[in-house]
Amino acid sequence: MNALDIRQKFLDFFKSKDHQIVPSAPMVNKDDPTLMFTNAGMNQFKDFFLGNGKPPYSRVADTQKCLRVSGKHNDLEEVGLDTYHHTMFEMLGNWSFGDYFKKEAIEWAWELLTKEYGLPEDRLYATIFGGDKEDNLGVDQEAYDLWKVILPEDRILYGSKKDNFWEMGDTGPCGPCSEIHIDLRPDSEIAELPGKDLVNKDHPLVVEIWNLVFMEFNRLADGKLKFLPAKHVDTGMGFERLCMAIQGKTSNYDTDVFTPLINHLTSLAGIDYGKNVEKDIAVRVMSDHIRAISFAVADGQLPSNTGAGYVIRRILRRAVRYGYSFLSFKEPVLYSMVDILVDQFREVFPTLAEQQEFVKNVIKKEEESFLRTLENGLKKLDQIRDVLKGSGKGIIPGDQVFELYDTYGFPVDLTSLIVKDFGLKVDEKGFAKAMAGQKSRSKADAVRETGDWHVVREGDSTKFTGYDERENKSHILRFRTIRKKDKEVFQVVLDKTPFYAESGGQIGDTGTLTSDQETIHVVDTIKENDLIVHQVKELPAHPESEFIARVNSERRDRIMRNHTATHLLHAALREILGSHVEQRGSLVNDKLLRFDFSHFDRMSEEEIQKVEHRVNEKIRENIPLLENRAVPMDEAKAMGAMALFGEKYGDEVRVIMFDKEYSVELCGGTHVPATGTIGFFKILSEASISAGIRRIEAVTGDKAEQYVEDQVALNREIRELLKNPADLQGSIRQLIEQRADLEKTVERFRYQQAAGVKDEILKRIERNGDVSKLVTKVSLPSADMLKKISFELKKEVPGLIMVLAADIQGKPQISVVIDDKLVKEKGLHAGNMVRDLAKEIKGGGGGQPFFATAGGKDLSGLDRVVEAAEELVKDI
Repeated sequence: MNALDIRQKFLDFFKSKDHQIVPSAPMVNKDDPTLMFTNAGMNQFKDFFLGNGKPPYSRVADTQKCLRVSGKHNDLEEVGLDTYHHTMFEMLGNWSFGDYFKKEAIEWAWELLTKEYGLPEDRLYATIFGGDKEDNLGVDQEAYDLWKVILPEDRILYGSKKDNFWEMGDTGPCGPCSEIHIDLRPDSEIAELPGKDLVNKDHPLVVEIWNLVFMEFNRLADGKLKFLPAKHVDTGMGFERLCMAIQGKTSNYDTDVFTPLINHLTSLAGIDYGKNVEKDIAVRVMSDHIRAISFAVADGQLPSNTGAGYVIRRILRRAVRYGYSFLSFKEPVLYSMVDILVDQFREVFPTLAEQQEFVKNVIKKEEESFLRTLENGLKKLDQIRDVLKGSGKGIIPGDQVFELYDTYGFPVDLTSLIVKDFGLKVDEKGFAKAMAGQKSRSKADAVRETGDWHVVREGDSTKFTGYDERENKSHILRFRTIRKKDKEVFQVVLDKTPFYAESGGQIGDTGTLTSDQETIHVVDTIKENDLIVHQVKELPAHPESEFIARVNSERRDRIMRNHTATHLLHAALREILGSHVEQRGSLVNDKLLRFDFSHFDRMSEEEIQKVEHRVNEKIRENIPLLENRAVPMDEAKAMGAMALFGEKYGDEVRVIMFDKEYSVELCGGTHVPATGTIGFFKILSEASISAGIRRIEAVTGDKAEQYVEDQVALNREIRELLKNPADLQGSIRQLIEQRADLEKTVERFRYQQAAGVKDEILKRIERNGDVSKLVTKVSLPSADMLKKISFELKKEVPGLIMVLAADIQGKPQISVVIDDKLVKEKGLHAGNMVRDLAKEIKGGGGGQPFFATAGGKDLSGLDRVVEAAEELVKDI
């Protein structure tokens, strides 16, 4: 039975038992702040168990995409090393919400496994909850009695609270569970040791395949248990393990869930699976990880440096590293596996097929980026390894591990994994110390001394009037002083304010607070929780006075133009590039707008022009603002409003429309009354900020006009410098070509100079038997020339050991070359030598055993380099 049939049989079986078959929830969990990813089939039904919602059906079944790599279920480092751990997996499950309970759950599970799937009854074991004194709970006798009808009593095993009492969390619904295990070992092994002795002992062939949870209690905050008003059933069966059992395999990776992926990789690598342990692990890692990566991206989570995005990036980079190190994949490969997944899951999880090309492009870009980083980072690790081997040490210092993390993006666990292959370890305590040092420096920069609030009049909240007016009468509720790095900042809270506080990408307003006695300048407006706080240059001398709170109107106008333009830009990008475009961040101030969005490729000049023209077209249409305040979220969604990335929304939201057929968004910012107020929109740049994320910067209104005027002036100035040519582009092109010709001429002169230096060096080489030695000072125009000469001489002169102390246009450099034969026979290492010599020029360096370089700051030290080098080579 193939995987497709196994999955379908499960769903059909429970459909015949009057279960509603529901689709999988997204693997990326966006609705539950306690979870990054869906890690169990019950996640999407959590509110029903908690009593926060009424289920539409009393019986439900599905197959759910799950991911376990972080938090409690951290399986990542196990994946690939064994044959049964996975990151992404499918959880087949059936649920009863106050309907059937233990009897039906147990009987149906047995019927499906033995009658429908044909699994051998004598290989199956059941575990039940054995009771717990702390919770004053006895043995789950009901489950025992039900199993006793089906199984011999010696195959019904008692489990502890850890294994057989399932809890959602520290509080909430919970209950005893009954697990079904299968023994897949050969008969000869079973004869020696019965399967009951290996249940829950982490044996790869005596595994749990189904967990039946009977939720009948609620765990209270004081730790006590209380019966739920209704009893529920929550079951979960690992699809991959089930396939292994039914298909008679000894590894999940041998089933047709994984073999198409494995066959693809082995074909590309030119290897046979099962012949080499390290290569097999790499194949399993890549075959597993591509599933997690692909479905995460399809569900909306792009790789990034924070949160859930970092988890996905970490999984991807682990896969790339294994492919690079053990399968010699130096170019992107993972993205090519997406097509196989689409074929496998087209009918089951259609979101992947719907976004096939987008997912492939995101993964390919991320692979390309990390392969470049990996190349540089691995070279750095090779240098570190060579130094440690030369010194006889086996632990990489924490500061170097931190450099790999900080500079090359290598997490400490990745570095540990790599150097493990070298027989080395990392100084994890030293790394933690370096990391803590960075954090403490960051904290030191952010340290501030916050004074107490001085209450002027009673009142907790501020009424915001800024959507309708730019000034109003206000009273100060309270104020305080904050000291940070010898600077004082003063904060004021008003009872009513027109000042917009920074949020949603829009910066805060500035302006003045004016009374009969004084004027206070507001330099920024921020939010602390939901409190609007005005930052002012000085504290009022008469805080009890009535003030006129007045926003800097010209600045607000510019901000509003830019904010409305981001909405028009967002709509134009989705229209021209596709509906996959989603906002991923923004900045709106009085100078420019910055808009980050999901898109897998660089925008062409034609696409940029189309977007720009579309936005300006909408500006000329002078579309009026349609604003709806305090709209229930469901109603807003029905209106087609887009909820923007990273924003937090309440039960009621504000909907901003510029033509209900063009731009409808949830937004709390300030906007122009009609698009014509923007005047003019001009894109300044479009670039990548991370894999799959692009950034546009643009200006509007007078700033856009100024930009165009500056470009015209620049064009005029260039024409005047070039004597007003008829063909400006042709003249510039001619200048570039002339410069290129001159650079080639200079390069030829440099090579002639280098050839002369090389000839002089050849004359100075001393030959002693099979060894040719040279230590000398040279002057060269570039480091490339030094390297070129070094490699040429190594190739031309047998048995060479050479140290060149070079003056490179006033900067000291050292090159050490050692013949391969000398390296092997005498244990010499150019990298170790150059590091010692570099101290004489106050520098550092490294390299491979046969060639290494160093640079420094002290040119006068080159003579000392020559002296030290002569001492090093004299006995060779």
